[in-house]
Amino acid sequence: MASSLVFLNCGEDSSTSPMDYLSQLSSSSGEIAPNPGDGGASSGLVPGSSDSAPVIESSSATTPVPESSAVAENTTSSSDVAPASSADVQTPTSSAEVTPASSSSEEKPAESSSSSEKKVESSSSEKVVESSSSEAPKPAGVFLAEGKDETKDQLKVKYIERTGWDGGGILAYPEQLSSTQKHAVVVWGPGGGTEPGAYGGMIHRLASHGFVVIALKESPGNASQGKPALDWLEKKNKDPNDPLYQKLDMTKVGCSGHSMGGLESEQMVIQDSRVITAMLNNSGDLGHTAMSQVSPQKTIGIVYGEGGMERPNAEADYNNNGVKAPACLIKMTGGQGNECQQGECGWGHGSGPWGGMAATVAWMRWHLGGEDFRKADFVGTSGRYINGEIIGERGHWKGTCKNF
Repeated sequence: MASSLVFLNCGEDSSTSPMDYLSQLSSSSGEIAPNPGDGGASSGLVPGSSDSAPVIESSSATTPVPESSAVAENTTSSSDVAPASSADVQTPTSSAEVTPASSSSEEKPAESSSSSEKKVESSSSEKVVESSSSEAPKPAGVFLAEGKDETKDQLKVKYIERTGWDGGGILAYPEQLSSTQKHAVVVWGPGGGTEPGAYGGMIHRLASHGFVVIALKESPGNASQGKPALDWLEKKNKDPNDPLYQKLDMTKVGCSGHSMGGLESEQMVIQDSRVITAMLNNSGDLGHTAMSQVSPQKTIGIVYGEGGMERPNAEADYNNNGVKAPACLIKMTGGQGNECQQGECGWGHGSGPWGGMAATVAWMRWHLGGEDFRKADFVGTSGRYINGEIIGERGHWKGTCKNF
């Protein structure tokens, strides 16, 4: 590719055009060049590209195919997403092998009895009647894959393209839906001018961990696409003829997205009561005020690159003194590339959804799935996403959180 383009990212102010935003970000550094010799693991590049082409957010651009978009199974006729190796996916051979994370063992009566009740002699010779029902209680919480490693796919996924409320989105969920637990929902927003299929790796990874994922056709950054997408899922959840009938917990909804999709996610957690958490990828409000509008009862995080053009907005949005919600700011450092901000070069505008996708998966397992042990990975001084290696990639996480 003779030259490279940069992502367009817009704030909430309707008077600020994409080109205005781009000129503010790149006026001092000019055009962002592709990163040589990176193999797709550094800033701004789509992994798996043999010519090290940069991630392009343009309506006329060819959709990039990220390296991590390898999948367990694509049930559509599309060949956009390459299959993953079997080593990355736990494939159940029967429905009995798909077990919710929180239901690895069932409670059993202390003694078998042919009667529905058994009598126990007390020390005072009084007879106490105890129920010995053989029906185990249903596991609490939403369904999560038993495999907890966020750096790998866990379950086979049903992946449906050209669907959603406007026929241009992607729907993905575990091929074997739980019969005892509901599934949490994640809305994914693509970057400006980028097809949702470019994020096949992220979509599959989230779905393989137990979430029902709806990827939007586009991300205006104002919640106008995310809201009807959730309305569409609610209708499916109430339709007895739909595979998702009564499978969704619409009180456990998270939003995530790249660049403009990150802004869409931020507005969704602000505006939509169904959304309880958001994780922005390489994004941040241009006006530096949106995060301060997030309810203290919700949570929000940002994953961004050390050299990404989104860095000033990500940091200023988080550092706004009005932020009351529990929030995290997670920087990817030590990348290889020539995208630079504030004297640092490396991981850039394309880092979060590909090299950094594990952080989003772990965040959703924590805030939607209730895995409270993951708090130590984000909050404190020594957790994985505070000061840890980026598994499988070059560099380290450098994170900070507040209000937890």
